Amino acid sequence: MFRVDRRTVLRGAGVAMALPFLDVMSPATSSAAGSEQSEQRMVLIDLAFGLHAPNLFPHKSGSNYESTPYLDVVKDFRQDFTVISGLSHPSVNGGHIAYKSFLTSAPNPLSARFKNSISVDQLVAEKIGSKTRYSSLALSTMASRSSSIARNGVELPGESRPSRLFTKLFLDGTAAEKKLQVQQLKDGRSVLDAVSIAAKSMNDRISTADRSKLDQYFTSIRDVEQRLEKAEVWVQRPKTKATTPAPKDVTNPSDIINHAKILFEMIVLALQSDSTRVITFHNACGSVVPPIPGVTQDYHNLTHHGQDPARIAELTIIEREQMLAFNEFLTRLQAIEVHGRSLLDQTIVMFGSALGNGSRHDNYNLPIILAGGGFRHGQHLAFNANQNVPLANLFVSMLQQMGLEIDAFGSSTGTLNGV
Repeated sequence: MFRVDRRTVLRGAGVAMALPFLDVMSPATSSAAGSEQSEQRMVLIDLAFGLHAPNLFPHKSGSNYESTPYLDVVKDFRQDFTVISGLSHPSVNGGHIAYKSFLTSAPNPLSARFKNSISVDQLVAEKIGSKTRYSSLALSTMASRSSSIARNGVELPGESRPSRLFTKLFLDGTAAEKKLQVQQLKDGRSVLDAVSIAAKSMNDRISTADRSKLDQYFTSIRDVEQRLEKAEVWVQRPKTKATTPAPKDVTNPSDIINHAKILFEMIVLALQSDSTRVITFHNACGSVVPPIPGVTQDYHNLTHHGQDPARIAELTIIEREQMLAFNEFLTRLQAIEVHGRSLLDQTIVMFGSALGNGSRHDNYNLPIILAGGGFRHGQHLAFNANQNVPLANLFVSMLQQMGLEIDAFGSSTGTLNGV
């Protein structure tokens, strides 16, 4: 019987492309196959400016909660996520600077003697990272910044350029070969063209189900390639005349939503190709006016709305777009099947922020949505708004769901009840 090793790649013209999971890769009688099928993945998303709590949190707890404007955006996934209120990190404050402690819970990030600790994603990467080409990926819409922290307390640089990440994930070979393939991409040639012969040979020997998976995978890559090609064209900032040549692989710095969408697409591809199973995404936004109809003020300024209804209305427009991008991400994960289960079912997704109230710059009652990953969902878990439960309790539950025998992390006091 024709079998394909899990690490098989398609090669051609100096390119090595990792394949998604195929049924043909896992013999039915293999203990390793069962282990491979049960592997969990983790994606941690940090929305730097947070979310306007009244638009997110329901008034009632439990499974019969009435939806809210932001949860309406992801209503198709109501049974696939849990919205959680009343969480925060004890002794973590400092407004925006708290992002440093979002995934670590290290106290007092504003202190001159602040020493960060390992982030939850890096702990997972230490345990399971050797199973994939990359132990983890740290992505960001802001160059170099990330919420991923190494064991020595150093912030790992976040990759903000989708094309460079694409090269990292899918281009292989010598330096000269990589340079050639990058140029071919710039010339409008697809990386799939380079492996088309090998792909056709495989299509002739695999099942209809696997052929459908490959078609879906290649279509996803084609879509990203087309988006990246468009992203290389400089988009002039609204009401500002460009004074520099169009930079390579740089989008309009104000177009934060499309930047995030492309990175979300790259996250799906990274998981689908099993290039990594641990990803963080620091969705930083900056003081920009996003090119969204109805928005006239910069994003950061709108978070300091002071309860002004007009500002809150504009902020809601932006944050709803953020939720729409998140919904697209969940949709992509749900549509991909791996070993008979959706990729969403096998991926723990935490979407949240270290900022609880942007207007006051406080770091309490953090906006948290937990999706996928095999948890019991379809509910609003509401903890005490005045005496918050440590967010690190959720981290412990996530670590255990990832298969790690860990009962404490950072400021945790146990696991999170209800998940």
